[in-house]
Amino acid sequence: MADRDPRDIERITELEGKLAELTLLVMSLKEQLNRNSRNSHLPPSSDGPGGRPSSEKGSGPGGGQRKRGGQPGHGGNKRELIPEEEVDDLVELYPPACENCWASLPQVRDENATRYQVTEVPPIRPHTTEYRCNSVKCTCGHITFAKTDGVVPTSPFGPRLMALIGLLTGVYHLSRRRAVTLLSDVLGVRVSLGAVSAVEERVATAIQPAVDETWTRVDDTAVKHADATSWLQGGKLRSLWTIATKMVTVFKILANGSALTVKPIFGDCKGILVSDRATVFSFWSMSYRQICWAHLLRKYVSFSERDGPARKLGQELLDYTALMFNYWHDVRAGKLDRATFRAWMAPVRLQVEACLARAVVANLKEVSGACADILEHRAALWTFVDRDDVQPTNNHAERELRAFVLWRKRCFGAQSERGNLFAERVMTIAHTARKQNKNVLAFLTACCTARLEGTSSPSLFATAAP
Repeated sequence: MADRDPRDIERITELEGKLAELTLLVMSLKEQLNRNSRNSHLPPSSDGPGGRPSSEKGSGPGGGQRKRGGQPGHGGNKRELIPEEEVDDLVELYPPACENCWASLPQVRDENATRYQVTEVPPIRPHTTEYRCNSVKCTCGHITFAKTDGVVPTSPFGPRLMALIGLLTGVYHLSRRRAVTLLSDVLGVRVSLGAVSAVEERVATAIQPAVDETWTRVDDTAVKHADATSWLQGGKLRSLWTIATKMVTVFKILANGSALTVKPIFGDCKGILVSDRATVFSFWSMSYRQICWAHLLRKYVSFSERDGPARKLGQELLDYTALMFNYWHDVRAGKLDRATFRAWMAPVRLQVEACLARAVVANLKEVSGACADILEHRAALWTFVDRDDVQPTNNHAERELRAFVLWRKRCFGAQSERGNLFAERVMTIAHTARKQNKNVLAFLTACCTARLEGTSSPSLFATAAP
């Protein structure tokens, strides 16, 4: 080295620096290229055809993929017969003669007769009521016109038809043009695109009292799940939020996802909040939170797919996480009682936090910082162990949000604030009604009827009379 030209040494040092820089760049690009739904926040739909890892495909005899369709041991599902009192037409079939001696047989009803049912939909014809406002000329010469106030409905569409339009576009997410076509083809109802939009506004107004009630119920619930995704209004980015509980789901479209904007929808911040580690939730006390372990699992997978020390740390964290989920699944299946579960989780908690602490000290790029952030949420990692009513993942909120995500992919959001209100309100009603075992169309119809008649709006939480 002493005899080497200083310019060569300088050049070698420069090239080594560039090599190190390019190596880091390649590693970063490789990590981005390998991102999927298993190791990042990306949704499963982003994996593309054939993008699922082989470990998720399941295995059958000989280690291959399992066959499509029902698996061995699956009981199967059969179409159940409706009660006899709900049958419209009954056709009794009797054998005409004995198969042994050919004697005539009486038509005696068999209480154990084999039953077959065929269901058909009759041709649908819309019912139209015409109101004629006559004018009558008196003998004095004055012409008096019939009053329409309180007699002629303010809408050309009845409450059930309005509810059906809201159901088609707001729950089943048909485009307005397709909804117009379906109404014409199936019901024989002619309606314009503009009329569909106007009906959506009426439906949104009719269900507002019921939506307000769901928000009150969410605020009073002991455990709630929260998640967010993007939404578009006229091509501009908005933030779509859901708060879901066991019996209620609400949606809200906000101007942005900042804490200042988001905090008001959480009311008094009561109960346990299950969510990811997003900084927007900083307004919620850490001791009353549960961090989603599904998000942590994906983060640990990304660690294990790196080179060097990060791989070993990631694999260790994955092993502890797998053990934790095994215990949890046994608890849910009734194979493990809560007291034993808490006892077995005590050493797992210590080992996980110790591993995260080692990762922080190791000073690994894009790993140590993430582990430090996880440790900052230490108080919210194990709430599900200490409380019986808390889940370790936020899958519930993610599933509730999924329908909205698919709607966004098809319609690219809304074009106005009015469209946002319709979307968030009708989806709130649909998801909550199903949790309450209520028919969505029937409830929307009841809301529209109450609005047209000026009566009290129905409640999603009212118990049906016995």
